[in-house]
Amino acid sequence: MALLEILHFPDPRLRKIARPVDKVGDQVRQTVKDMLETMYDAPGIGLAATQVNIQQQIIVMDVSEAKDAPLCLINPEIISQEGDEEMQEGCLSVPGIFENVHRAARIIVKALDQNGNSISQQAEGLLAVCIQHEIDHLEGKLFVDYLSSLKRERVKKKLLKQQRQEQVPHGSASQQASVI
Repeated sequence: MALLEILHFPDPRLRKIARPVDKVGDQVRQTVKDMLETMYDAPGIGLAATQVNIQQQIIVMDVSEAKDAPLCLINPEIISQEGDEEMQEGCLSVPGIFENVHRAARIIVKALDQNGNSISQQAEGLLAVCIQHEIDHLEGKLFVDYLSSLKRERVKKKLLKQQRQEQVPHGSASQQASVI
C-alpha cells in the first residue's frame, strides 16, 4: 500500500470530471486500498479519487467512531434524495476550513463495491452528507462552491498563503517560527 498525495484547492486538477470505471480488477482494488490508507492517515472520513489525481469514479469513506467500517463506492450514482440538512463540512483538499453546507438529508446511492458487485446503499445524516460531498468531487465540484463568492475567495487566498509558507526553505527564520 502507498500514501497518495492529496491535492489542495485551488489546484485545477480538482475540477476535472472523473471517468467511470470500466472494470473492477486488481488495479482498482489497489487504488481503493491506497485511498483508504491515505484517508485514514490524513485523517479524514472520506476521499474521492480525484483528490489524489486519479480521474476515476472511486470514493472511499468511513464515518464510524472506531474507524473500522470502510465503504467503497465505484461509479456511484444517487438515485433518490429527500429532505434538507445543514451540516458543517470540511475537506482534505481544503485543509483547516469548515463551513455549513445544505445537502439532502436522506439518499439512496447505487454503485459497485471493490469486488465489482452492484450495491445499493441507503444513507442519512453524516454518511449521506459524506457520500454527496465525495460524489461532488467526482464531478469537479468542491464544498467551497456552495459558499458565497466572497467567502470562497477568502478561502482561496488563505490556502494559497499557507502553501507559500510551506514552501519556505528549511532553516529560514519564517520556517522556524511556524514550527514553534
